[in-house]
Parts: sequence; structure tokens; C-alpha cells
Amino acid sequence: MPRPITLFTGQFADLPFAEVCRLAAQWGYDGLEIACWGDHFDVEAALRDDEYISRLRETLDRHGLRVWTISCHLTSQAVCDSIIDERHRRILPDRVWGDGRPEGVRQRAAEEIKNTARAAARLGVRTVVGFTGSSIWHTVAMFPPVPAEMVERGFADFAERWNPILDVFDEVGIRYAHEVHPGEIAYDYWTTVRALDAVGRRPAFGLNFDPSHFVWQDLDPVGFLYDFRDRVYHVDCKESVKRFDGRNGRLASHLPWGDPRRGWDFVSTGHGDVPWEACFRMLNSIGYDGPISVEWEDAGMDRLVGAADALAYVRALTAIEPPAASFDAAFSSAT
Repeated sequence: MPRPITLFTGQFADLPFAEVCRLAAQWGYDGLEIACWGDHFDVEAALRDDEYISRLRETLDRHGLRVWTISCHLTSQAVCDSIIDERHRRILPDRVWGDGRPEGVRQRAAEEIKNTARAAARLGVRTVVGFTGSSIWHTVAMFPPVPAEMVERGFADFAERWNPILDVFDEVGIRYAHEVHPGEIAYDYWTTVRALDAVGRRPAFGLNFDPSHFVWQDLDPVGFLYDFRDRVYHVDCKESVKRFDGRNGRLASHLPWGDPRRGWDFVSTGHGDVPWEACFRMLNSIGYDGPISVEWEDAGMDRLVGAADALAYVRALTAIEPPAASFDAAFSSAT
């Protein structure tokens, strides 16, 4: 059976949750990856109000939608970040921001992610997707020269802050899927290895596979899937395109999304540089059977058009058969 295709609601969080449900059902999505911001999913209300989950499920059921995953990308960013500033103030709930003092923000963010695991369990989903933050991302250029001990402290800080969070995930039977992404403790292949090692490769901590962040770093998303096949807990579909022409660089020059002077950007699914067919064939090979979530971030296309277009493209990819299955069946019937 084809995997379910969900719509990530993060890019639609300015719309009421009921309206996003209506649109997703109209387009033909099987369900949602629900963002923990806007009015889409309130972690505090889910734990405090016994009727909150029931009302949310009634809205989903009315539109024939299911939910497998919730997203805490915004709050989880603050757990490890060494620099807490106005960027975080714009994305964090008031209860997490508090007085804005950095260590207090980090600790409150960690408590919020623990509560997110508890709320996910009440909702009946198995996976929470998000970021980790990083105390050493600002050293990525390696100049001024970065002592090896500083990098080691960064991974140790990640483990110290996230292991207590993951203890709660274990307690309630939920998995955390970290999205490998610039700005995080794991942003490419080797930092993913180090991050997994830092937490002892405990099963509570896995990966959200989003190949759009790999191609503009010149990483191989297909090989990544194979090497981390036991850690792929969720999949997001988002497209990116490279525009390295001698002026436009990989670091994007502090230019806004959609600016043509950037060296890379997110575009409509199927119109960029992600080797989608090869990725889906590898997903079949490693036995991934979870949802495929469309994450719409094309600044140059109306999202109300693009989200439906992306669904049709991804729906066709999910029809790719697991390796050898269809061939073996055809061969057996022929002989």
C-alpha cells in the first residue's frame, strides 16, 4: 500500500487550523504533520484541557484526515543555541521566552519539548519532528581557529541537554526525529555521526530525512538514507535548486528567500536538484513505511497552487515498487 502523504502545517500557521484541514482535504492529502505554533497544536492546552485533543481529532475526522507526526522545530531550536536573541523571540511562545535571559530560555525550551512528548502521546502519534539547536554552529567557518576541545564541548553540551529530554520520550513511548539542517548540532553527514554517538545511539533519537538541505551542500541524500537506515523516523519532501554561477554562493550572502542572487533556494517539488526517484527507491530498499510529508517553501509560487501540485508529484513517487517485488511476481507468473 502506498505510504500516506501529509501536509506540514508550519508554512500555513497564519491560517486557522480548521481552514488548513479543509484545504488539505480538498487537495487530497491523507493527513497532516501538525506544527506546534499558530493555533494548530498548543502543547500546554493539550496537557491541561481534557477536551482539547478530542476537539482537534473531531476537526481532523470531519475532513477525513489523520496525523502521524507533530513538529516542534521552533521551540527545539532554543534548547542548545549559544546565542539567544531577537530571532528566538520571534518564534518562541511567551512562556518559553520569559525574561529572555539565555540560559533560562534554554531550560524552558527543554521543558517544553518534554511536554511536547507527553502531548504527542495523548494525541496518539509516535514521532515528534524538530531541531536541536547548537552551541557551536557559529564556529562552522573554523575561523578564528576553533580548538578541538571547543567542538567536543559542543557535542557534550548537546548530549547533556538532550538526554534528559529523551528520557521523557522513552517514558511515554515517543521518538524524536531530528532534522539534519544547517544551524543544528547535526547539519551534514559527519556531524550526524557525531550527534548520534554523543547520545549513545539511543533509539529515542533518530532523524527526519529532508534531502533539500543536502543537495546544496553537495551531499548524497541517497547514500545518507542507506547509511542511517535504522534512524530514519520521518520524511519531509521539500525541493531545492543550486545556482552556483560564480557570483551566487552556497552561503546565500544574507539574502532573503527567493532572491535570485542567492546560490540556492527552495523551489516547487520536482523542479529542482533533489534526486527524488532515487530517494524513493532507497526508502523502499531500507523498508521505510512511514508518512511522506510535503513541506511547502517556494517563495516564488502561490502555496495554494503549489501544495496541490506537490501532492500530485509525490503521489506518483509513492507508486514506485519495493525492489524486486514486482519483478519477482511477474517472473514467477511467466514461468
